[in-house]
Amino acid sequence: MSQHDDAQPAWILHARPYRETSLLVDALTLNHGRVGFVARGVRGARAQPLRAALQPLQALLLVLKGRGELPMLVSAEVKDRAVALSGRPLLSAFYINELLTVLLPRHEPCAELFWRYAMCINALADEAAPAWQLRCFERDLLQTLGYAMPLDTDAVAGAPIDPATSYRFDPERGAIPVRAGSPESVSGLALLALTQAAPPSAAVQTELRHLMRRMIRWQLGGRELRSWRILAELERSSSTPTMPLLTPQAALSALPASGPSKD
Repeated sequence: MSQHDDAQPAWILHARPYRETSLLVDALTLNHGRVGFVARGVRGARAQPLRAALQPLQALLLVLKGRGELPMLVSAEVKDRAVALSGRPLLSAFYINELLTVLLPRHEPCAELFWRYAMCINALADEAAPAWQLRCFERDLLQTLGYAMPLDTDAVAGAPIDPATSYRFDPERGAIPVRAGSPESVSGLALLALTQAAPPSAAVQTELRHLMRRMIRWQLGGRELRSWRILAELERSSSTPTMPLLTPQAALSALPASGPSKD
């Protein structure tokens, strides 16, 4: 990584202890995409304000210096207060941070995804159609990774998608017509909804949730995300669905430190 002398807008994705007094931090930046860096000497009592600034869901201006995979933190200036989330919205933030840390390669500029991330996090805080924001973020992340889902054309006949037809979405080919009720089928209405800005009905969003999970699992080579397991355990549990004890530190500190093979 080349030297960075200018302050860089960034969101903190993940931080974990490193050696005795330092942190290894992952951040999503405006001009450099996902970056990792070392924050030295931030785990002592005197450095508590800086350590607090390097928590997930915090928007910062970062100055990094150094070459190689892990530059050093020079300064971190808090832009706004960290987004306050709890319960399901916090788990949703955990999910998109995990998506970025396991799928997005480091040091590849992705300014549009940076702004989509900010929009999604703020939507979770405002509770403004958060599920729809997640679906749009998943779609845009896949596009950033070089996989733009063909959502408006039948992969077999090349005809426009029919809202009343059922399809099986093949990750490599696209939408293939199938009988209604077929396993893993999705309606043409749902596919077309993912090309629009306005959120569709709850039923359509449920279809899209299952579709996008299949697409992401395919990108992961069949592996599961930790956030999916947490959600499944939550749905099986009889505990309070808002998860009052789930804090940002407890949920987001469980993220993997970096992508598996794309760093």
